[in-house]
Amino acid sequence: MLRLNLVIPCFNEEEVLPETTRQLLAQMDRLLADGAIGPESEITFIDDGSRDRTWQTIESLHAADPRVRGIKLSRNRGHQNALLAGLMSVQGDVVISLDADLQDDVGAIPRMLEAHRDGADVVFGVRSCRVTDTFFKRFTAQTYYKVLHSFGVEILPDHADYRLMSRRALDALRDFREVNLFLRGIIPLLGFRTAIVKYERNARFAGESKYPLHKMLAFAFDGIASFSSKPLQWSAYVGACISVGALLIGLWAIFIRLFTNLSVPGWASTVIPMYFLGGLQLLFLGVIGGYVAKIYSETKQRPRFIVETTL
Repeated sequence: MLRLNLVIPCFNEEEVLPETTRQLLAQMDRLLADGAIGPESEITFIDDGSRDRTWQTIESLHAADPRVRGIKLSRNRGHQNALLAGLMSVQGDVVISLDADLQDDVGAIPRMLEAHRDGADVVFGVRSCRVTDTFFKRFTAQTYYKVLHSFGVEILPDHADYRLMSRRALDALRDFREVNLFLRGIIPLLGFRTAIVKYERNARFAGESKYPLHKMLAFAFDGIASFSSKPLQWSAYVGACISVGALLIGLWAIFIRLFTNLSVPGWASTVIPMYFLGGLQLLFLGVIGGYVAKIYSETKQRPRFIVETTL
């Protein structure tokens, strides 16, 4: 029988952890009764430097049921690093990662295990609809997936980090050493047989989202910069468009100067080059700076996470 491990990153999730644990343990009991998993199966919470009582809650849950385990990171390292810490640290024949807020439907776990028994090393949980999202979040998410595809990034639309991975897939993931993690783009590169399980995403059970807009934007740029150099190439195209626009403005200024009395002496020769060169330089420096920052963090090769305590 399979030894299953459920890996759940947590950041300030004390409100939802008791209910999450209750539902996951009930699901594991049903799977154990059906013979789908073995009795050594576990739930592992990864505390990503929480500032509330998340770790104390995990300790209480572990004391109540030894199948609940915990890994405490020494400081906040972000969702992707916390998830990687769990994936690289836990035991098990198969590992399923999911969020702590119960938005990922735990009822999809049996179907994931069935897909694994049919030969899939990676099973992606994919949302069947986005009705629980606001219009803004739904629109930006759909646009983001399209942008990633246009950049040549292999990513599955409407898939977050709800997935099953076999031990073979986890061992292959261990060979990816990059510091700037974007697991949604890395895991499709493993090349093993995959499957998709559709599920309806629930509303958050308690607490608030740990991904405000600025973190979502940073995560979005990580996905692009980690897998595509096309933004650097597109800078040249944008520069060409700006050059054409500046040329048209220049022709307009010449027309005003020669055929009307509305021109201000020296305005065209000063303003047009300043706006043109300033805008172009800032644009290119911003794109190049983003890539240089990624190179800088990769060359330092600092640890992606440090474990302080385990249960």
